[in-house]
Amino acid sequence: MAEFFDPTTLYDDKDAELEVIATKEKRAQWRHRRFGPPYIKAGRRVLYSGAALNEWLTENTVHTN
Repeated sequence: MAEFFDPTTLYDDKDAELEVIATKEKRAQWRHRRFGPPYIKAGRRVLYSGAALNEWLTENTVHTN
């Protein structure tokens, strides 16, 4: 599968690119439920690794016939 996110970038939870995965509110719900892509907490900031996002997308891709 092609990489959607730059694997060398850390994406802030406020970045518009993350809307492809889910809205900011939905991602907050996922973090509370310990679901969704892995993230990094830096104080109050929430960061996502581009490499981790690509891996999570690959793992959650539904293949159809």
